[in-house]
Amino acid sequence: MPALPAKPYPPEVEARLAADARELISRYPQSRSALLPLLHLVQAEDGCVTPTGIRFCAEQLDLTTAEVTAVATFYTMYRRRPAGEYHVGVCTNTLCAVLGGDQIFDELSEHLGIANNRTTEDGSVSIERIECNAACDYAPVVMVNWEFFDNQTPQSAKQLVDQLRAGQEVHPTRGAKLCSFKETSRILAGFADGRPGAVDESGAGGAPSLAGLRLAKGEALPGTPGAKVVSPRHEGTEA
Repeated sequence: MPALPAKPYPPEVEARLAADARELISRYPQSRSALLPLLHLVQAEDGCVTPTGIRFCAEQLDLTTAEVTAVATFYTMYRRRPAGEYHVGVCTNTLCAVLGGDQIFDELSEHLGIANNRTTEDGSVSIERIECNAACDYAPVVMVNWEFFDNQTPQSAKQLVDQLRAGQEVHPTRGAKLCSFKETSRILAGFADGRPGAVDESGAGGAPSLAGLRLAKGEALPGTPGAKVVSPRHEGTEA
């Protein structure tokens, strides 16, 4: 990260962010507990966590810039370089990698002409290797601004980024329609998603995610009425 000390935000930006920061801080019994939301807030302003953003967080919470930097560099969702309007994370952890995640990342990198944690020259797309997207039942998985695109292939992933760069409306496999990285960061900071219908679009868990629950409830074997894949725990026991 660039050397500190950092310049402050312009006065009008400082005043706007300070009002937002006060709202976030008021939600916690101890002000320093608001650090993670505040880091998302400054990331929503700058597209990454800048030295200026670190200084702002430190001043709002009466922390040192070293304390804020330690947190900002620990959590990988806080970018240290400007993200594209659409930040594409490719899961390359074990299951996704075995099923094609490494190949997806390599072909996306070549297709876009950028390396890991870099952004295209037009600022539209950045890419990142993600350790785990917590969606192994849909592997291999790609996320765009933390929305899921399931069961991807190298070809579908390249088509996805081409659509994003062309300004086409893209809908995730699950969840609300995409918004920009900065808008997503503001939502992650803890502010409501103001887009009409966006919350309702989020939906619930898909069939693969709910398979364990169905088994736990005693799912019937296909074509064998009454026969259970796994009997529920309470069956055959006294209350």
